[in-house]
Amino acid sequence: MPYVDRQNRICGFLDIEENENSGKFLRRYFILDTQQGSLVWYMDNPQNLPVGTVCVGSLKLTYISKVSDATKLRPKAEFCFVINAGMRKFFLQANDQQDLVDWVNALNKATKITVPKLSDGQQNSENQKALPDVAGPKKQVSYKTEIIGGVPIVTQTQHEGGDGADRAEREAMQRSHSQLPYFLGRPAQDHNVIKSGYCVKQGAVMRNWKRRYFLLEENSMSYFKSDLEKEPLRMIPLKEVHKVQECKQSDIMMRDNLFEVVTTSRTFYIQADSPEEMHSWIKAVSGAIVAQRGPGRSAATMRQARRLSNPCIQRYTSRIGECSSTLLQLCTCLRCVTSCLSLLLPPVRCLD
Repeated sequence: MPYVDRQNRICGFLDIEENENSGKFLRRYFILDTQQGSLVWYMDNPQNLPVGTVCVGSLKLTYISKVSDATKLRPKAEFCFVINAGMRKFFLQANDQQDLVDWVNALNKATKITVPKLSDGQQNSENQKALPDVAGPKKQVSYKTEIIGGVPIVTQTQHEGGDGADRAEREAMQRSHSQLPYFLGRPAQDHNVIKSGYCVKQGAVMRNWKRRYFLLEENSMSYFKSDLEKEPLRMIPLKEVHKVQECKQSDIMMRDNLFEVVTTSRTFYIQADSPEEMHSWIKAVSGAIVAQRGPGRSAATMRQARRLSNPCIQRYTSRIGECSSTLLQLCTCLRCVTSCLSLLLPPVRCLD
């Protein structure tokens, strides 16, 4: 889902066909900056890249004439939409149907601000009425774009039924929202997997940020170098996790969508791709912890139970009890002996 960052820009991950008609989509991080009037995309979130890294591609909003659903143009690409910019068409893939609608609406809204107004108000109002219909899932309309005097003119050519859009919506409901279309290398997960996906994690030693594939299961949370790896870089048992919450130091770290996993030995700082994804991870991990411990058992109760269940502590406690009982018996015996001796022996008199 696209989100608004601290600089009031619309950001998020999309898959783009960088080479036209290649059919190969690559995952990129997009930033829609209406103040600069541009759409730029990077290999990853610029916060995770070295300072000064240039963007992979960019597009001026004044060049965009129309953004629309491209399901019929690319039937094999799910949640696909197209950006018409002059003589070039940019095909992009969203994560799901709602993500597609949000990006199309945001781009259309941004291009309306930058496109110069025509002297003919009737033609301009017709374009404004036509563009929102493209994003609607119920009806799909075909358009023709012409550049006249440097101004994009959109005209409607024909009407088509909404069967394709309805079919795409049904497919969107069947598809898991946590599964991204580009990261499909990992095999089907087991039934005990609660949530999986890519996040950015801070290292323990160098304090650098790296993208990792996270896997939440019933008893642990693991992260891998990629979704193709079988052995995790680290596994965090849920029984060691005290709390999971949105990071209060996000302003200091200058990181959006940051949450923390606090354990007995370390605090893990993890950055999600969007606010929705961050809250989804917090809810999933917290729910897994509650399911493991039970609703009435807190972390302190679990630590107390584990401490008392330790056999070494039990032996130590029992020995203290035995020693206390032995000392009490010994004191009682000494008092009895002292009283008997006082009765049997005559009193001793001191001779001058």
